[in-house]
Amino acid sequence: MSEEFEVKEPMSNTMKIVIAVVGVFAMGFLMVGENKQKSASEMEAESMIRNYANIQGMANQKCPKAVEDATGEQVFFPSKTESDKDTYIKLIWEGENTGSGGFKNASCTLKASLGGISELIVDGKVIIKK
Repeated sequence: MSEEFEVKEPMSNTMKIVIAVVGVFAMGFLMVGENKQKSASEMEAESMIRNYANIQGMANQKCPKAVEDATGEQVFFPSKTESDKDTYIKLIWEGENTGSGGFKNASCTLKASLGGISELIVDGKVIIKK
């Protein structure tokens, strides 16, 4: 009776390294996947930031054109900005050509709920009021 013994070769070092690397990658993917979940407060903060950026972008697009249409002068950067960072933004410009008949000050208020300019005042004269 002959008994056959199977001789198992031990795992090579290369194979051990490959298994370890695969294990590390698997753990990394699991950790990243679990940490990608955002809390409600994080999502709310991101939403508020996006909303404010949208309001400001819309105001920077519409208000300078409205001021130029009302005064004939092109405006670029407001000298002052007021906002509650949620529902409205108000851009205020100080006129540069007041000596040559230009405007002294202009303010443009944009409301998010309206989706456009709600108030435009140039030198105390109301041009737009919604």
